[in-house]
Amino acid sequence: MPTDEYDPEMGRKFIFVTGGVMSGLGKGITAASTGRLLKNAGFDVTAVKIDPYLNVDAGTMNPYEHGEVYVLKDGAEVDLDLGNYERFLGIDMTADHNITTGKTYQHVIQKERAGDYLGKTVQIIPHVTEDIKRRIREAAEGTDVCIVEVGGTVGDIESMPFLEALRQFASEEEDGDVLFTHVTLVPYSKNGEQKTKPTQHSVKELRSIGLQPDILVGRADDKLEPETKHKIAQFCDVPDAAVFSNPDVPDIYHVPLMVEEEGLDEYVMERLEIADEALPKAERDSRWRELVTAERTGSIDIALVGKYALEDAYMSIHEALKHAGIECGVDVNILWVDADEMDDTHENRLKDADGIVVPGGFGSRGTDGKIDAIRYARENDVPFLGLCLGFQMAVVEQARNVLGHEDAHSAELDPDTPYPVIDLLPEQYEVDEMGGTMRLGAHETDITAGSLAEAVYGDTSCTERHRHRYEVNPELIDELESEDLRFSGRAENRMEILELTDHPFFLGTQFHPEFRSRPDRASPPFVGFLRGVLGELDARELDNEEVTV
Repeated sequence: MPTDEYDPEMGRKFIFVTGGVMSGLGKGITAASTGRLLKNAGFDVTAVKIDPYLNVDAGTMNPYEHGEVYVLKDGAEVDLDLGNYERFLGIDMTADHNITTGKTYQHVIQKERAGDYLGKTVQIIPHVTEDIKRRIREAAEGTDVCIVEVGGTVGDIESMPFLEALRQFASEEEDGDVLFTHVTLVPYSKNGEQKTKPTQHSVKELRSIGLQPDILVGRADDKLEPETKHKIAQFCDVPDAAVFSNPDVPDIYHVPLMVEEEGLDEYVMERLEIADEALPKAERDSRWRELVTAERTGSIDIALVGKYALEDAYMSIHEALKHAGIECGVDVNILWVDADEMDDTHENRLKDADGIVVPGGFGSRGTDGKIDAIRYARENDVPFLGLCLGFQMAVVEQARNVLGHEDAHSAELDPDTPYPVIDLLPEQYEVDEMGGTMRLGAHETDITAGSLAEAVYGDTSCTERHRHRYEVNPELIDELESEDLRFSGRAENRMEILELTDHPFFLGTQFHPEFRSRPDRASPPFVGFLRGVLGELDARELDNEEVTV
């Protein structure tokens, strides 16, 4: 029986997931949920996200337009869907698991410039499509099942080379090794009838380029009616058993439970001819169901002080707070606080919060509001967690309001500040390009024994993912630590973690701990933060004591 490890006797299987009708349907969550169920059944599963945009990666993209930029352990800046795959599948992905048009075309053009094509005319077919297929196969190496999500919507001009590559790919693999899943919208008419016409047209578009879906997943407010499933099956040339519901659920972590009830995993395993290799149902991993359905004993309100009025811009933070809530047995309600409107009604929202989180970001907009929120947390003993820019603004707030340097700031936001407590990383002085040039990926931090940080991590070191170009000015460390602020996490002369010794819970991290958080492995800073909110952890009780966890 498989034990969630690669089985070389089984051969690689591929599930291609496309979307129709409109974007933002949640095909990534559908794909990740399918992968979670296969993993529960004992298979080693990985995923690939195809993004048809011309950007080489997501690093320079505006979070308000495209959602957060997610950072992998190797430093790759990628689409937020890879965060969902890491969280659902419990794996660490790499840059190879994100394929973009820019990345593919850049590679093909570089090969052409080097003369690797021996004078041939370089074309979409075969050169671009061959590169796409190569990338998919390399990313799938050493796994049982690879799920490949194609971003965008069928019919988009940007996705055409990728869909053509998938058509070729399917013809090159053995029967039973490739499965196409198509996720579409099933809207309602004014009289409440589920309408199948958008799905019919979407499948027609898919078939016009040579792809026949094996499975159809209908996104709707409620489960698909039997007659709706039958009509979709008739018009789209699939069995009734191949049409599945994916209705709205209160939380995305319930989607695997929903599609499991629909029998999606069993159908997938039958079509991929791996049902006999799956663990018996009684022996399958049930931790996911136990985690997401665990009873909560209460709820807490957390203020998230940011400048993007878009949940996707802070998706990993939202999820990390949920994971910490699962571990602490409480529901976490997020109170959105617009940092750019703190002088207006948003300042009052802090008074309703049990804790305050100031996230990362770039640019000067909203930073004054973030500093005001940090000051409020410090002066009123409200548990505080600052991430990346939130960490840096906590340093600025300390310099201004505790040490008396009114003009203190970050050189990134005010190049003329006379007291640059945050300054450019030395290795960035000669960097001109924006994409992929920051301090990125996993780096180790040494933690001071007896500190709040050690209480949080239960260790004197941690490895977390970074994404920043500026750091605490090392020339000002002694003065910054002259009052109650301590840098309890360091990477040589680089400050990584700060805390206040006379505050119940005040912690800032230069890194992004949210990127490593999982439902079954909640991020230590987020768990510690909620423990601070719940009164279970108080930094003032840790002074000069050896911490035991």
